[in-house]
Parts: sequence; structure tokens; C-alpha cells
Amino acid sequence: MNPPHGAGSPRHASGRSRWSRFSCWLECVCVVTFDLELGQAVELMFPPDVKLTEKEKTSICYLSFPDSYSGCLGDTQFSFRLRQSVGRRSSRFKDDVYNQDAPVTLQREASHFFGYVYFRQVKDVSVKRGYFQKSLVLVSRLPYTHLFHSLLQIIAPEFFEKLEPCLEAVCNEIDQWPSPIPGLTLNLPVMGVALQVRIPSKTDKPGGSPVRHMTTENVLPAPTLLPTLHELDLFKSFQSLLIHLQMLWELTLLGEPVVVMAPSPNVSSETVLALVRPNVLLGVTNPFFIKTFQSWPHIIRLGDVRMTGDLPKQVKVKKLSKLKILDTKPGIYTSYKTFLHKDKILIKRLLKGIQRKRPSEVQSAILRRHLLELTQSFIIPLERYMASLMPLQRSVTPWKTPPLIRPFSQDDFISTLDHTGPQLTSLLKGDWTGLYRKFFRSPNFDGWYRHRHKEMSQKLESLHLEVICDADLIGWTKDKSEVEIVDLILKLREKLNKAQRQQLQLKDGVLEKLDSFVSSIIRTLPEDLYTVLRPHDTT
Repeated sequence: MNPPHGAGSPRHASGRSRWSRFSCWLECVCVVTFDLELGQAVELMFPPDVKLTEKEKTSICYLSFPDSYSGCLGDTQFSFRLRQSVGRRSSRFKDDVYNQDAPVTLQREASHFFGYVYFRQVKDVSVKRGYFQKSLVLVSRLPYTHLFHSLLQIIAPEFFEKLEPCLEAVCNEIDQWPSPIPGLTLNLPVMGVALQVRIPSKTDKPGGSPVRHMTTENVLPAPTLLPTLHELDLFKSFQSLLIHLQMLWELTLLGEPVVVMAPSPNVSSETVLALVRPNVLLGVTNPFFIKTFQSWPHIIRLGDVRMTGDLPKQVKVKKLSKLKILDTKPGIYTSYKTFLHKDKILIKRLLKGIQRKRPSEVQSAILRRHLLELTQSFIIPLERYMASLMPLQRSVTPWKTPPLIRPFSQDDFISTLDHTGPQLTSLLKGDWTGLYRKFFRSPNFDGWYRHRHKEMSQKLESLHLEVICDADLIGWTKDKSEVEIVDLILKLREKLNKAQRQQLQLKDGVLEKLDSFVSSIIRTLPEDLYTVLRPHDTT
């Protein structure tokens, strides 16, 4: 399948640059089919010159078909996450402008792909196996679950009718989309439909208002509003697990390895995404995996949601020893004991909402706000303590190395909880101290601490550069030796290069002023020193 040539779609010499806008949204689009001799195989890929390794193609093939698809008649949508092959990870996203302004949870992945799948299986007597089986897959580095599944609902039915020409036309339309810029509301036209979405920004308030309508001039037909790019129907995912929300939140917070077993790939993948990925979180549908994962500490076994009266039947917590190879009943198989008590008020509110037939999006909003407030109650004392480790701004002077951030002491932090702990913002009772100590031993604490320490270190670097900029540098050099001046120049250059690499947030004009100072001082040095330093002079 070749991209079109002609006045409306010029080919560039580099080939891939033709698809620069397309690649802002998608890595590629794949069609995976079932071959009697090969099994799952890539039938089409667009753009045709996309750079995927054979290992990546093979993984996409296997992940794009349900692992127990004999029961998946009709159309099924689900998603997966795939690690990029080691040794060829792209560096083009290292200084990605999008990632600078996007929330951490929505940043473009440098080492993983997301796959969004529309799988169709229908009876077909013309095929030897008796079934038509094919998946249309959108491969992206963006975790825009709701957007891409909505996009698939538009293009997949048409694609299965018209095949390759339809796919080519859709990809050309996506190549005309504006780039995703955090904070902007965009119209994304495809197949006669204009999807209107707002790209979230890291400056957005958590739980803020949904997309606002923008000017729709020259957009025909009227745009279809998507209230979110990425959020899932949390209530739908957790409706049979409501009485165990506290346990699920704690397991996720602590980065505990979890297996989610579900009757269908869409339930499995949506539950995994709703849990926001602990350290290891797998979603499977094939019951034979129970044997493989018997040694895992936490297994969530979901069944078809059956309503008892107006209420979904709630699964129970069971001992791991009760896990059977095939005949495993729905439940949470774990020996984990929660540190905090259940929020009975929340559970009653959600169950009453079911009886009153409250819309699922309202139930999800209640659930999302509860989980957000619970997480904030847990993290605010940590943030407050971390801020106390930062050196005072007045201790940052131009002629000395910035003071160090004080080390994190778990015992010192615990001692602050009586006066500034989560009880100030949360009514939940329980062993908060025990939960924090368990969190300190988890991989999530290590990741959080490294991220916060890096941010604070960069803040110190920024403050140091700003006080240097405000100092009388010319006056300082008047009574200094050449060795001291050269040493200052080299240190300033190192700081300037580091500031540019890390894209530090500085006051306007700081980098320009310091760069100008370095250049002017170099010109005053003797010729031999000027010759050595001049090649690095940027002015």
C-alpha cells in the first residue's frame, strides 16, 4: 500500500517527514489478520515505511487478538501497552515540547507503545476456519484511551467494508490534524465527523470542568464533543468491586503486583487502566493463566456482572489457597490486609445511585473525586515535609555552590503526622503511619522521591543562576587573576549548558545576560586564552 502522490499530497525526500503531523498522534495503523499457516500476521501497515522491529510487529500481532477469542463474536474493543525494543528507543521525544506542558500521566511515552484495538469476529463460511477474524490497531505513544477508541468506532466499521482505500484516506486526514498542544481545544475531522477535544495541561486543576465549546467556523458538520481524551468509566470498571475500593487504592499506591482476570478483553483492559498501573499490572482473559500466576500475591478474578435486584453482586476477598486452576470463582485472591477502614458512606452513596439509576458518568465523577481527595490527603503531608528540606532562598549566594537539599528522614516525617497528617483533610480512620512505612518500601516511593528531588535540584539551579545574574560580575573580575576568571567562565558555561539541557524555568533575560557576560569577558583575555575559549563563544 503506497501513500498517494499528486498535487494534494506531496512526497518529501525524507519520506517519513511527509507524515510529521500524523506521527504527532500515531506511530502507525496496523491491520492484523489470522493466517492458517502463520497464525496472527500483519496484513497492512500505514505509513508503509514505519520503523518497527520484527519483535515489535510480532508482539502487536499477539496482543491484538483476544487470548480467548473463541467467545468474542461480533466487535470487541480493548487496549494494551507494549515495550519498545531495547537498543532503538527514540531520542526525538527527549526534549518534547508537548511533554513540558502535559500532565505526567498523559506525557508521550519514549519507551512504550499503546495499542488501541477494534477486533471483529463473525461467522464466514467462505473461510476455512469458518470465521472472519481481523483487528484494526492504532499504535501510539499517547495514552489517549477515550479519543482513540472513539476514533476506532468511527473508522473501523467503514474499514471492514472498504478495506485498504478507507485506511489510506483516514491516515491522510489524520496527517492534516493540528499537533496536540496542552491547553488548546482542537477540531479533528475524520470521515465526515469533526471530533472536538481539549488537550489537558499540567496547569489544569484536578477534577476541573470538561471541554468548553470553541468557535466552529468553517467546521462542517458541527463537531462532536468528546468530554475527555483519556478518562474511563471508572464506575463501570469497579461496580462489582465497590466494597473493596480501599484495598484496590492501597495496592495501587504501594505498587503491588496485580493480575486482573476477566471474561473479556475490554473488561480486562479497562480495569487495568482504571487501576492506573501499579508496579506490575497484567490483564488477561484466558483461565489457563491462573496456573501460571498461582504464586502472584494479588489476583482479581472478575466475572460477568450479574445484577441482584438492582445491585451488582460484589466479589469477596478470598485466600490465595482457594485459587483453582480452572474453576475459579470471581473474587480478590490475596492475603493483604488494608491499613485504612472502608469508606462506608461512599459505598452506600454509590449503591444508592445504582438503585436510583443515576447515570454512570455521575457515579464515575463521584468515584474519581473520592480517589483524588484520598490520594491528595496521603500525598500533601509528604509534599509539605519535602518542601521543608529545601534550603532557604537567602542561603543561595552567587559566589558559592548552592547548599544541598537535606536528606529525607522517614522517622522525622512520621513525627510530623500528629500535627500535619492526612487526618486534617480525610475522615478515614486507620493505620496511616503503617501505610506510610509500607509506602517507603515500595517502588512508587522511590519514583516519587527521585522526581521531587530532581524538581527541587532544578529549582536550586535556577535560583543560583538568577542570583549570579543579579551580581556585579564585571566588578568581581577586576581584582581577580586570569586563572580565577577562566575558572568562572568555565563554570558559568557548564551551568548555562545544563540550564538549556534541563530547560530550567528562569526569569526572562537571565540566560542572555550571562551568555553576554561570558562573551565580553573572553574578549578581554590574552590572545592565547582567547584562542582556547573562543571556539565556544556563541556571540
